[in-house]
Amino acid sequence: MQMDRWPVVRQLRGEDRTGRGAAVKSQGSATLRPRIGGADRVVKSICPYCAVGCGQNVFVRDEKVVQIEGDPDSPVSRGRLCPKGSASLQLTTGSARRYEVLYRAPRATDWTVLDLDTAMDMVADRVIATRRATWAWEEEGKRVRRTMGIASLGGATLDNEENYLMKKLYTALGVVQVENQARI
Repeated sequence: MQMDRWPVVRQLRGEDRTGRGAAVKSQGSATLRPRIGGADRVVKSICPYCAVGCGQNVFVRDEKVVQIEGDPDSPVSRGRLCPKGSASLQLTTGSARRYEVLYRAPRATDWTVLDLDTAMDMVADRVIATRRATWAWEEEGKRVRRTMGIASLGGATLDNEENYLMKKLYTALGVVQVENQARI
């Protein structure tokens, strides 16, 4: 075995005394390519997990997400992601991701696959029924026109426009308990 193949020997004998250049390169590392090297484009995004709103660079190849990394241009996170944000690629490509609505009826032990229209109709029916059952025109002689049977806790990554529209919808329904996770 040749001694020149050992990185430590190359470092001591060569010009790269700090071991940050040619001394530490191997044949294997010379053939490595970055995961993002073949990406067609980079899309800026925000991590969906918490109220911090860390910036992400989403690398796309052939209209499929191939890598997600922290965005160094983000003033919030400066390119850093927590473990959940670092694993957010699994949200788009993970084998556990579901592409259908699952419903488990009361007291049932198994899930049933529903089409999206049926699931949305079920939600709408329940909102209407709850509003009717809990609607109050007056309380203690004062006009309140509200329901206390529905509340909303918005997600931390909703933007101002989404929160505005949600607040308008819930106010129109008479819901007074509207909050956002970003404020908690």
